[in-house]
Amino acid sequence: MVMTLVRGVFVLLLGVAASSAVAESPSQPAQPQVWTAHGGDLGFIWNEDLLADLGMALDQRNGVGDPDRRGFVAVGLRSQGGLQFAVNALNFDHFVGGRLALRGGFRLKTPDGELSLVDATLQPRSNDALTLELVDANGRAWFFMDKLMYAVTADGRQLQVRTMDLRIHPDLARRIGKPWVDGWAIAQMRMQLDVTAQDGNFIVLGGGAPVWPNTDVPGVPGAKYQADVFMLAFDAQYSRCTRALNCAGTCSCDGPAGATDGYAVFTPNSTLRNNVNNGTAQATVAGDPLGTSSALYSADVAWFEKFTGTYAPYNNDQHPNLIWNLYRFDSEGRIDQVGRSGVKHAFLTVNVGCSTSPGSGGSNSHILGRSCSDTYATSNNDSNSDLGPRSEIIPNGDAWGRCGSIYDPNCDLLEDSSGNTNYSQRLIVRESQLASGTFRFESWYIVRDDVNVYNTMASRPVTFSFTGAGPWSISNGTPTRLGPAINQWVTPGTADPNQRNVEIANNEGHTRVAVKARDLGGGQWRYDYAVMNVDFARGVTSGTPSYDDDATPAQRFRVIHNYGYDSFSLPLPAGATVSGIEFSDGDLDTANNWTSSNSGGRLTWTAPVNPAPAPGVPAVLNPLNWGTLYRFSFIANLAPAAADIELRVAQAGTPASYAATVIAPAPSDVIFVSNFES
Repeated sequence: MVMTLVRGVFVLLLGVAASSAVAESPSQPAQPQVWTAHGGDLGFIWNEDLLADLGMALDQRNGVGDPDRRGFVAVGLRSQGGLQFAVNALNFDHFVGGRLALRGGFRLKTPDGELSLVDATLQPRSNDALTLELVDANGRAWFFMDKLMYAVTADGRQLQVRTMDLRIHPDLARRIGKPWVDGWAIAQMRMQLDVTAQDGNFIVLGGGAPVWPNTDVPGVPGAKYQADVFMLAFDAQYSRCTRALNCAGTCSCDGPAGATDGYAVFTPNSTLRNNVNNGTAQATVAGDPLGTSSALYSADVAWFEKFTGTYAPYNNDQHPNLIWNLYRFDSEGRIDQVGRSGVKHAFLTVNVGCSTSPGSGGSNSHILGRSCSDTYATSNNDSNSDLGPRSEIIPNGDAWGRCGSIYDPNCDLLEDSSGNTNYSQRLIVRESQLASGTFRFESWYIVRDDVNVYNTMASRPVTFSFTGAGPWSISNGTPTRLGPAINQWVTPGTADPNQRNVEIANNEGHTRVAVKARDLGGGQWRYDYAVMNVDFARGVTSGTPSYDDDATPAQRFRVIHNYGYDSFSLPLPAGATVSGIEFSDGDLDTANNWTSSNSGGRLTWTAPVNPAPAPGVPAVLNPLNWGTLYRFSFIANLAPAAADIELRVAQAGTPASYAATVIAPAPSDVIFVSNFES
C-alpha cells in the first residue's frame, strides 16, 4: 500500500499503472468501505438578508465560535454516536446511516415563534444518500444539506466538506407561509468530520500522471490532449434585495410597483463536465447541438485554489473561473443585459462520474479528469471570500492578476480579506427591470487552454415573481442551451435577411455582433444591434502569470487593466435620416452611457472619457469589457443591406479596431437578396 499527501489531501494509491488513452481497460473499482465520523464541527454562514425577507432572524447563538477567515461560525459535533459514510476508490461516495449531534447551535425567530437548532442532529435523508437533514430535538427536519464539495484529508483521518448548501425543508417553507421557498439555499455550510476507517485500512487506487492540455497522445502521431469543459446544467435562485446599496433601517424591497427601486441579487448553482472523448467523438452534453467536443482526446484541467502555491502545468495556482449574466427581451424585440456578476474563483473539484482516475491518485480534488463533473452550489457562489471583479482577469487564457487584486492589494502573495459586502461582485438587477419582458439567465466558466469558449456557457429561460410582501422568486424554465444568450436572440446562420449574428475571433478573444432590422411601415426601419464581448481583452499587464515567491513585487503578475472596446460605428448612406437613437448597458446609470454622433457618413457611439486618468490607464470609462453585452439602436428611413460595422479597441495597439459584416441602412437603390453564414 502506498499513501501520499498532496496539499494536505490524502491521495490513495495502489498498483500504479498508467493506462494508454487509446487502449484503455477500465480497472475494477474497489468495493466501498464504510467509515464512521465520531466528531468534528459544522460551520455556518447564514444568509441573514434572506432570513429577514422570509420573516426569520437569528435570535440566539449557543456554544458557537467566532467567524473564521472565510466567515464560517463553527458549532462542535459530539463524539457520541456516529455518522457512517462509504468511501470508494475516488473519494467520499455516499452516506450510509447513523447520526451526529451538535454541541450547541442557533435559535431562529420565525413568524409563529421560535425554531431551535440547539443540539440538533445530522442524519442522512432516507431517500437520498447524498443529503443530510438537520433535525431538531423533537425529530422534525427543518433544513437539509446538499451539493457537498468534499475531500479526504489529514492522512485519512478527516472528511472535509469545504462547502455545501443548507436548504429550506418543505415543512419549514409551509410553516412560514411561503411554500414556494422549499429548497432555497439559506446558508453556506462547511463540515469537518473526525473519522476512523474500516479495520484501520484505506482504499487505494492506481492512477497515472495527469494528461495536461497540448501534450502528445501516446501511440497516436500528431494527436494532442485538449481541454474542453462543458456547462452541464445550472439553475438560479434569489439571494437578497435591498432598497439602497448603503441602506440603513428598513431595507427590504417592495416589489416592481413599490415606492423604491431596489437592488435584487440572484445566484446560480452550476455544474460543469469535462469532455468525455478518448479517441472517438461522443456527446458530453446529450441532446444539445454544441454538446459534442471537437477535441478527440480529453485533457485534465488544473483546479488549484488561489494562494496555495506553484503547480504544474502553468507554474501557478491555476483554476477555472465562473461568471453569470441576466438578459431581458422586451416587447419591442430588443435584448438588454440587465445583470452581471463578478468572478467566482473555483477551488476544488469533487470529480463525479469520471471515466478514469483524474491525474495521480483517485482522490486528487485539484485536477478535473476526463468526463468528471463538478458543481458549485448557490451559497458558495454567493461567498464573499471567493468572489472578485472581472477586471482582474485576462479572459482569453484565464490569467488572473493575484498581485494587486482585492485579495492581495500589497502584492505580498498572502491572501487578505476581500472587503466584499453581500452586494459586492453579485449579479444585481433593479426591481423595475423585472416588471416586464422575458428573461434568460446565463452561467459560464472560463478555463485555461479550453478549445471552445461557447460550450462552457449555457443559458435558460427564467421568470420572476413577487408575491404579497415578497420576496422575489425566480423560476427556472426549459430548455437549457449551450452557447451565449445572444445566440437565442438571433440564431447564427439565420436565413432571415433582416437578421444577422456573426463572430469576430482572433488571438485576443471572441466577440459576437447580432442585429435585427424591423420594418415599422411608412418607410421606417428599426435597427437593434447587440454586441457581446465574450472573452476579448487587450490587456495591459506587468510581470508573468506565475506564482513565484522569489520574484520581486514588480515581477509578479498584475493586470493593470483588461479593457475591451470603446466605440461602435456603422455606415450611413447619403439620404439616411435617423431618430430614436438608444444605448443600453443595462445598469440604469445614465452618467456612464455612451454618446452618439452622426457625421462623416457614420453613426458612432463612444464611451465617456475620464478627465483625469491614473498613469498608464486609458482615459475611458465604461468600456465594453469581457462577459458583457451592450445594445445600440435607432430608427432609419432606409431598408437594410450588407454593411461593415466597426469596434474600436479601448487600448492602443494593432489593429486599432475590428470589423464585421452585418446589415445596416442601405441606399434606396440597393436590393438586398443575400444570405449569410455565421
